[in-house]
Amino acid sequence: MIMMMNWLGLVFLMMGGVKVFCSNRKHLLAMLLSLEFMVLSMFLMLFILLSFFENEVYFLMIFLSFCVCEGALGLSILVLLIRTHGNDFFQSFGVLQC
Repeated sequence: MIMMMNWLGLVFLMMGGVKVFCSNRKHLLAMLLSLEFMVLSMFLMLFILLSFFENEVYFLMIFLSFCVCEGALGLSILVLLIRTHGNDFFQSFGVLQC
């Protein structure tokens, strides 16, 4: 029963991150934060799932390293946009411009 409640809570966390990601379309930083929130909830789901097998913790380290690379790439894109356009609003620059 407690395990089912844990899974249900993690699914609600994931859906909350998806809702924030879909509803907030103004700032790139807020969208990156919601993506990181979804990644953390996926990490918790994987940790609970892989804790049953007791020997698959190595996959969690690989997952965390990819998450760190994704976060660093997102922040570098954010810094690049702020340097070129002056802010992180999506409405202030055209997506199709080079």
